[in-house]
Formats: sequence, structure tokens, C-alpha cells
Amino acid sequence: MPPISAPQRPSTSTARKGRSWHRTAGKPVRWWLVALVIVIAAHRWIPDTRWLMVHMVTLGLITTSIMVWSQHFTEALLHHKLPDSDRPRQIVRIYGVTAGTALLIVGMLAGWWWLTVIAATVIGVMLTWHGLALLAQLRTALPARFGLTVRWYATAAFFLPVGAVFGAILARDLSATWHSRLLLAHQAVNVLGFVGLTVCATLLTLWPTILRTRMRDDAVRLLRIALPLMAAGSLLAAVFAVLGTASLTAAALLLYAAGAATVGWLMLRTGMQRRPEGYMGWSVASGIAWLVVTTVLAAWLVLTRGVETSVAQSLTIPFVAGFLVQTLFGAMSYILPSTMGGGPATVRASLAAMNRAGVYRVTVANLCIALFALPAGVLPSWVRALVSIVGAVVLAAFIPLMISSAKVAIAARRRAVAERASGTAPTDRTGATAAESSRRGMGAATQFLAGVLTVLLAIAAGIAVAPQSAGFSLTGSNSSSAEGTGETTEVTMHAQQDMRFDPSEIRVPQGNRLVVHLTNDDPTTVHDLVFANGATSGRLDPGASATVDVGVISNRLEGWCSVIGHRSMGMTVDVIPVDAQGQEVTATGTDGSHGSHGHAEHTGTDPAQAADLNAAPGEGFTTRSPALAPASDETVHRMTLDVQEVAREVAPGVTLDAWTYNGQYMGPTLRGKVGDTFEITLTNGGTMGHSVDFHAGDISPDQAMRTIAPGESLVYR
Repeated sequence: MPPISAPQRPSTSTARKGRSWHRTAGKPVRWWLVALVIVIAAHRWIPDTRWLMVHMVTLGLITTSIMVWSQHFTEALLHHKLPDSDRPRQIVRIYGVTAGTALLIVGMLAGWWWLTVIAATVIGVMLTWHGLALLAQLRTALPARFGLTVRWYATAAFFLPVGAVFGAILARDLSATWHSRLLLAHQAVNVLGFVGLTVCATLLTLWPTILRTRMRDDAVRLLRIALPLMAAGSLLAAVFAVLGTASLTAAALLLYAAGAATVGWLMLRTGMQRRPEGYMGWSVASGIAWLVVTTVLAAWLVLTRGVETSVAQSLTIPFVAGFLVQTLFGAMSYILPSTMGGGPATVRASLAAMNRAGVYRVTVANLCIALFALPAGVLPSWVRALVSIVGAVVLAAFIPLMISSAKVAIAARRRAVAERASGTAPTDRTGATAAESSRRGMGAATQFLAGVLTVLLAIAAGIAVAPQSAGFSLTGSNSSSAEGTGETTEVTMHAQQDMRFDPSEIRVPQGNRLVVHLTNDDPTTVHDLVFANGATSGRLDPGASATVDVGVISNRLEGWCSVIGHRSMGMTVDVIPVDAQGQEVTATGTDGSHGSHGHAEHTGTDPAQAADLNAAPGEGFTTRSPALAPASDETVHRMTLDVQEVAREVAPGVTLDAWTYNGQYMGPTLRGKVGDTFEITLTNGGTMGHSVDFHAGDISPDQAMRTIAPGESLVYR
């Protein structure tokens, strides 16, 4: 009688095929990560970067990752591994979403609405197919305790096609009212519905696994309450947003928040059994906290401002960076090492590599997100910029750590193979190394304090770059030897859309106190007013007002808008002390502002005086032909105007920095027939905002021909 064999372990080839499936399915995630880093680095020269980065995260990273991990967890929870013959169809769905996202980006950037519709259709079809496949797998599997999770995976997948319809409609030229309504509905269905439901359904089993503790007995019961509340809140918020009913939209968002808070409460009670120890747990917990808080904030904004305001846009950073990115990176930091396999020691080593400086990274990321999400008027411009850079770098650290974790796993597997080939007993050197590394690393409290210090240093650096914008003065007060008169001069000033202050010159009797009442009349962006003595208005949203007590005016004083680029565009104001006859008083030079040398800046030598008008132009000068280009038979004329700031010879021997279109300070001539259409693409390659205003256009230029910031692009017809 032959001996009874031990239960067979999966063959090496079977395990290799499983890992191969995950590697193939996960490639698009890595592609999108690399592409996102490139776009962030080159965002200045890429049009519509905000929209582009948001959709690279939501569709490229999040949606693709959800399709991979929902399939992985479905097989694990149902104990029903699909045959290899089904893998090609899964790959088609995942790569189909990747292709659809790429087409969507091309269609949006090129302005091809037909391609946008095709891309949205492809993405919607792939997710519908994915949801149906999960339901089919659920029907063929034996009853499972966590079949609830799989059912909600499928339900969430059907939300995205609805959101894709909203997205395709948003690609059309809509009024501001309808754009705001549909954008809020789009985010309610996609972010709250598709992503939120999938994430919370996964946390039923993933959260206790990350914490390495048992699941609470009431977990399934609480999730049966939370997920229907979230689904109903998401759909109702979308419906009421489209209808424009602010109160009902806010109520639906609060309903969703109640469901998400239930999930958060379950996570908190589970964490009381064993608190998170590193990046994975704290990042996922932070993501759910941002989901609840941001949804409540959205409800409040809708209730107080209405559905037609830009509620969705103002909450993009908390939703995308706070919830989506942190939840994704936290979950992937745990899932990737686990799916790579290689044995307990290898998995421990891979997890340790992903968890380096985990508490520090979570602390910095959340503080930066919170600061950047503050209203535009709170943080000075440079502080806001540096905080965003620090936060982006810390979040992007996930990529090299992911690569490092994979290398650790590969090295451990190779070592294990070599040990088996040599007949030596396998060692646990990898696990020991990970444990030693953990002991050598900073404790959680130390990492937290280091993270807080890092953010404080970023704030201090931003203030150091532009101290006046934060209310600090490096030049001392505005007092001088002249005594104050005890009188006050009050001036009403307006920040205008053409990047100017009105008035741009204030004449004040010497010794009077100056009080400025500033109103931001620019409907497109924020402005502030900062004086060289440190007096500041703080940032003002469109339509907002503030009063600035500038102090006693004894010497000439300069003021400006501290938003990056606005000062160089001409948003400055001069405060000039005058005597009883209205003549400017000679500065005493004790206030450190313009002083007596200020006149040289305003009355310097005219560049034309240095020109020899009888001399020949320079060698690089090219005469512009006055002849019109031949007429075209086309009825739609497309022209790209590339704004550049370059040195150009304007007179013999005189070169000035010029604002140019396509390298020439005299822009190209556009020629067409009555009834023709001109499609203009304006690309700002300069260092400040620029625009072009076609005075013959039968449209208000305020939006269609608005000033765009450096690195942005604008297309209008």
C-alpha cells in the first residue's frame, strides 16, 4: 500500500502564474504613477494641469487599482479562484479603462468632444463589464461570510458609468450654473459613490488585517447600515445637485457623511484593540477622516452658498489628496507586499520597506493638505506654494519605497531558491533585518514631531521669501523725523481684473495716518495688498473687502499684490507724502522704503535717448513683411498664439524685454471672411499672466478671453 502523501502545496508554476497576473494587471498603475510625477514636474508647460492631474489620479490610479484589488479580494473572500482562462478578459477590462482614460485626456486637451464621448463610453462599458463579472463570480461561488463586500464592489462599479455621462456633458461649453451643478453631481457619483463605497466595503476585512487584530463581532452589522446610507446619499446628492436644490443636496451629503462616519467609528473601535503602527494604518485612517470631514464641509458650503457656486472645485484638494491618494497609498503599501508573496519573512521585509518613516510621512502629508485646503486668503502665496511642494514630495515618496519593497522581495526569493538548491536550511535573515531596521528607526512620537517641524520650516521659508505678505517688515516702521499730524487720510481702492490697483498712486499729506479700504473687483482670482512697512490686507476672494491701516506716512512707500506673478504684472501702488502745496516731500531715508533714491526708479533715463536712429538695426533683427498671407478657402481658421517673454530689439542699439506672440511683439495677422470661425489656442509660456482680447468678437472677453496664469492654455472660438 503506497504511503499517504501530505496535502500538496500549490505548484511553483501556479504561484508564478498568480504573481504574473498581478504584475500584468498592475502595470497601468505604475505607468500612471510615473506619468503623474512627470506632469507635476512639467505642469508649467502643460495646459489644464489641474484637470489633468485630478483625472490621472481618479481614473488612472484609483479606478485601475480598484479593478485590480476588488478582483483580488473577491477571490480571497469567496475562496473561489478564477481559472487562468478568465484572466485575459480581466486584463482587457483593466487595459480598456487605461486606454479610455488616455483618450479622454487627449480629447479634453485637444478640444475634441467626440473623442471625449468615445472615451467616457469605453470607461463606462469596462466598469459595467467589471461589475457584472463580479456578480457572476458571486453567483457561482459557495455562500461566503463576506459576500456582502463583493456585492458592494459590483454595486459601486455601476456608479462610475453614471459619473462618466456627467463627465462627458461637462466637456461641452456650459453656463457657469450648469457647470457647477453637473460638476458636483459628477464628484458625488464618482468620488463618493464609486470610490467611497469600494473603499469602505474593503475596510471590513482589510482594516483588521492591517492592524493585525481580529474583526469586531458587530462589523458586518454596522457595514450593512453604513453602505446603504452612503449609496443613497451619493445618488440623491447627484440628483438634487442637477435640480439645483441646495437644501436637499446638503441633506443628501449629510446622509452620506453619516454612513461614512459609521465606518470611521467601526475603524476607531477596532483600532482601540490595537492601534496603527505605521504608514499603512495611519494613512488609511487619515483618508477616511478626510472623507467624512470634507463631505460635511461640502454640505455646509452647499447650504450656505448654493449649488451653483464652485463647491466641488474648492474641495478638490481634500477629496483627491486627503481621501483618495492617502487611502490608495495606504492600502497599496499593505496589499503590494502581500500579493508579491515569498513567504512570511519576505512579506515582513517588504512591509518594513514600505513603512519607512511612516508616521513622519503621514504627519507631513496631512498638515500640508490641511494648510493648502484653507481658503485662499489665509496663507501668503509663497507659504502656500512651499507647503504644496513639501506635501507632494512626501506623497511621491511612495514610488521609490514601492520599488525598494519589490527589490527586497525579489532578493529574498532569490536567496531562498539558492538555499534550497544548496541544501542548506532556510534562514530568516530578511525578517531579522526588518526587525533591526524597525528598532533603529525613529519612534512614532519622534516622527510626528519631526513632521510638524518640517511643515513649520516650510511655512517659515515661505514667510522669509516674502515677509511683507505675512505682515512682517524688514525695513522697520514708516515713522521718520516728521511728527504725526493726528489726522487720517482714508482712500477707497479697487483691485481690478486687468491686474491694476485703482488708484495706483495715493498722495497723502506728510504726517497723516493712511487708511485704505480695498475691494477685490476681480471676479476671476484672489488679490491682496501688502505695503513695504508690513501692513497687509490679507488675501481677498472676488468681491471681498478689507481695511488696511498703513500707519503715519512720512516717506514714500510702495505697496503691491503679493500673489505670485501679480506684482510683476503691474499690481503696485505708490504712496507719496506731500506738503501743504501738494508737492512731493523729499524723503528722509529713515524708513528703509524708497527714500530719496526712489525717483531714479520712476524717472530713469528713457531707453530711446540711447538709441542712434541713423544706425542700422542689429544683426539678428528681422523686418516684418507687411504683406497679408494668401486668403484661405477654409471656414474654420485655427491659430496658436504662444506667449513668450523675450529680448527684442525695438530701436537701433536698444533691446527691451518684450511680451510677444510667437516670438514677435507684433502678433500675426489673422485673415478670414465674414462668417468664418477662428479657433484660437493661447499658451502662456511667460512668467506672469497674459491674455489676448479680440475686440471684434461678439462675446464678453471676461471669461472666454480671460487672463491665464503661466503654464496654462486656453482655447476659444
